[in-house]
Amino acid sequence: MQSSLALSSSLEAAVQAAHAGAAILQAYATNRSELVIDVKMRNDLVSQADREAELAVIDILRSQTPDFGIIAEESGGQASGLASWCIDPLDGTTNFLHGIPHYAVSIALIAHAGTRVNGETLTQDTPVVGVIYDPNREEIFTAMLGAGAWLNGQRIYCSQADSLANSVLATGFPFRDFSFADQYMPTLQHAITHTRGIRRHGAAALDLAWVACGRFDGYWEMGLAPWDVAAGTLLVREAGGICDDMYEQLPWPSNGYVYSGGPVVANELLAMLQPHLKYP
Repeated sequence: MQSSLALSSSLEAAVQAAHAGAAILQAYATNRSELVIDVKMRNDLVSQADREAELAVIDILRSQTPDFGIIAEESGGQASGLASWCIDPLDGTTNFLHGIPHYAVSIALIAHAGTRVNGETLTQDTPVVGVIYDPNREEIFTAMLGAGAWLNGQRIYCSQADSLANSVLATGFPFRDFSFADQYMPTLQHAITHTRGIRRHGAAALDLAWVACGRFDGYWEMGLAPWDVAAGTLLVREAGGICDDMYEQLPWPSNGYVYSGGPVVANELLAMLQPHLKYP
């Protein structure tokens, strides 16, 4: 007999873990000059704030959901069991290190193919719980598969913008891996001249959360990691939008090539991207 996931208890654990991680980040935020910063690769930074926040998150998730796998940005891990946590303890590290108050803790639960969720057996790996916590605004975004998306306990929805021309989009520029710049730059040029405006805030998880609550009409980015987009993917989907792999090859954009928005805008955004993509 296939086992089922208890989504509500998993969501509670993720919310508790997000608050614990954020408390460490905020304690360090007032003493940034004392942080020890390491460079993982060009423009890819990590500090003890990231590492300690991640340990706090993992400690809670392991204690409350010991049978789940864990994949985290700083400490790695592997998928296992019915589902695995996908954790970014500090999305927006560069913002954080420069004192820009725009970053978040992002935690998602990915149920694996064959697991029963809400009475149905999943045929592919699927985000089923998502939490994104912005400690500077004290905004916590939450979602469960089939139960909607929420901001501080209030239901949220993607915008109903009727076209790219009437949309404000978010994006992220190449900053670490520049191998896809020739794909990305033409899409940016097109968006600049065919929308109401482009915003680049430097925290992918919050970009997706803001799509889910209608602040942004759409968002696209290339070259991200799974933990950058896992929770946000579910938030957008549960808020009535589309969040998918722009190559249309994966069940969710775990490759980090993501596009999202309300149904009309997302479809127009994908059509904008496709002529410039080099399909793997």
